[in-house]
Formats: sequence, C-alpha cells, structure tokens
Amino acid sequence: MSDRAPLAPPRFPDLPDISGLVLASGHCGIRTPGRRDLLIASLPNAASAAVRLTRSRTASPAVLWCKRIRRRRQARALVVNSGNANAFTGQPGRAAVRATAEAVADAVGCRVHEVYVASTGVIGEPLPLPQILDAIPAIASGAGDAGWEAAAEAIMTTDTFPKGAGAETRIDGRTVRIGGIAKGSGMIAPDMGTMLAFVFTDADLPGSVLDGLLGPLTDRTFNSITVDSDTSTSDTCALFATRRMPVETPVESADDPRLDAFRGALEVVMADLARQIVRDGEGATKLVTVTVRDAARPAHARAVALSIANSPLVKTAVAGEDANWGRIVMAVGKAGVPVNAERVGISIGGIPVAHGGSVVAGYDEAPVARHMQGPEISLEVSLGAGTEQATVWTCDLTHGYIAINADYRS
Repeated sequence: MSDRAPLAPPRFPDLPDISGLVLASGHCGIRTPGRRDLLIASLPNAASAAVRLTRSRTASPAVLWCKRIRRRRQARALVVNSGNANAFTGQPGRAAVRATAEAVADAVGCRVHEVYVASTGVIGEPLPLPQILDAIPAIASGAGDAGWEAAAEAIMTTDTFPKGAGAETRIDGRTVRIGGIAKGSGMIAPDMGTMLAFVFTDADLPGSVLDGLLGPLTDRTFNSITVDSDTSTSDTCALFATRRMPVETPVESADDPRLDAFRGALEVVMADLARQIVRDGEGATKLVTVTVRDAARPAHARAVALSIANSPLVKTAVAGEDANWGRIVMAVGKAGVPVNAERVGISIGGIPVAHGGSVVAGYDEAPVARHMQGPEISLEVSLGAGTEQATVWTCDLTHGYIAINADYRS
C-alpha cells in the first residue's frame, strides 16, 4: 500500500457484524507478493442480491457474468480478485470467470450461477487462473484473513487506504445492520456506480426490493462521483441481504414505508463509501463538492454539475488554490443545457462571487482565497431556471495524478 492520501480518514471504521456473512481473504500472488488480492464472501442459502454494472462497451468478462446471473437475484458467494482486471482478454478471460465461479461454488456448496465474480487491476493481461484456483479452497474454508478491513484491503489496486462504512437501523422494530466496502481512486466516472462496491445487510429483503432500492441510491451516491471522467471496464456495485433478521410481514416493494429508515441508512453507507473514493482520488489533496441548484430539470442540474466537476481547468485551479471563478462560468456554459447567463449565480465556500451575468458588487476575493486553501472545497451554482438540483463530488487534479498513472504498470 502506498502512502495514505492526505484526505484519508484516520483509521478504518468499526463495522457491524452481519449475521450469515462470512468474509475471507488471502493472497495468491497476482501482482504484489504478500499482499492480499483475493476475497471470498460466503452467504446463507436464502440470501438475495441486486447489482449495478458499468455501461462501458468494453466491459470485462466478470461484468458480463454478473449481468447474466443477476436476473435470479440470488447469491451464495462473491469472489473478487485485485491486481488484474481480466478485461479485454477474449475467450480465455470468459473461461477464467466461469472456472473461478465453479471453484467457489464447489468450495461453499452452491450452484455456479449463485456466485458473483469481480476483478480489478490491469486491463489486457491474462488472468493467472491457476494461482487463483489453487488459493480458493483454503481461503473459502477459513484459512484466510477474516474481517471487514482485510476484505477491503484485498480488493484495492492504486487505493492508498481500505474503504468501509456501516450503519444500524430498524425495520418493524427489529435492529438490522448494514456494512460495505469499496475500492477506487482512479478511472472513476459516474457511469454506473463506483469501481467496486459491495454492501451487505442482514435485513429480510428479497432481491426485487434490493434492486428497487439500489438503483436510485446508486444514482445519488456512486453515480455522483468523478475523479477523472474515465469509466472503468469493471465497475460493479452489488447489494446482498442475508435475510437473517425477520420482518413481521414480508416486504414486497422498495416503496414500503417500513423501509424509510433503512433506505436512509443505506444511502448514508453508500454516500460515505463514494466520498471515500474521491478522498482517495489519485494525487488528490482536496475534496470538492459541486452543487447546482434552481435548474429546470434534474438532468440539467446533473449535466452542469458534472461539467464543472470534470473540467481539468476547474480541477487544476482548485489544486493551485486559485479563486478563478471564471473557470466555473466556462464549465457551466459548455454543459450543453439551456442557460440564461443573466440568471446564473456562483458561490465558492458559501460566498457569492457572481450573479446576474457579472461579478457581485464589492466582491472581495480574500475570503474566497482562504476557502480555496482548505482541504474541502464547496462550489455552488444557481441556474435561476427552476427548483431541481444535483450534487457531485470530485477532487483536484495534481501532478500526483500524472505520476501515479504514468508509473501504474512499472
């Protein structure tokens, strides 16, 4: 693991135990000797699942596998390797996914289509399948490292710290628990979810309900982050329920009001993981929150927010602590949505800098410059066209991003 990012949390959080979930991780030497690079999560017979996958047209064989099995909305296991994305690897890559799923199915005692598979790492290199197959039985039997933090470390690539988040809430008066891990720091763009994110709960919820919850929450969390505007071939966000905490009567819809508190807690966990990915953005020194308000349509607000968050000029200005709000004006104008400049307002750190098509009267840059020197930056734009809004999280663009990616395979 490289030096921790300056925006990293002080330590890995304490996550709740999820009844029925067994996490085991270990190393099979895919890339770095001695480093964990394989995770197996075992689930009970009744476990349900939902997944969101990358929209990349060059999606990896593991993504295509998950796309085929997700209709069943059942899962008994998840297997993830890091260090090799097994993407753009042709028929051998597809065969490797099936062989991996079969090995895990044999190890945990389930059917092959109940095993979700994910890979992350270098694209275009053959997966070292024999090493993975050799390691699976021992790790699945409990010989590997247990626990949330070890699991989070096993799925890392260029990440500088393991990412986890958890919560407790109630359904029908019974306590239910949520825990999740994620990885990602580069090749991050909101075009599905995050790079890899796996969230587990012991709530008694069927796969159809999980699917109804996961879609909207993914859009508001993992689909609302961007580090570099690049969409991975391997993006996978999955939600699993062990169903060990029974409800009084079955929950059949994601809109069931009994799920209000659960939905809120799940969003907190997913948003926490999403922001941790941005905090670990390659070379990042600042977390940037971009909020666009008063748009005519939700899609307009989102498009403008992403235009700002993905602008290299905006991101380098943030890196240089330059209060150059003209770059925000530029990004608003190129977003491709109707904008009336006479109605646009811009604030930085809550301080108005422009309104009505020009700089605000008596503008003093000093407090804005002080805000730009902090580790967390707030950029707000009002379009003055309606009531819709969107928030996107990003980071600055520094020399560190270039260095990390130029040296990625060396």
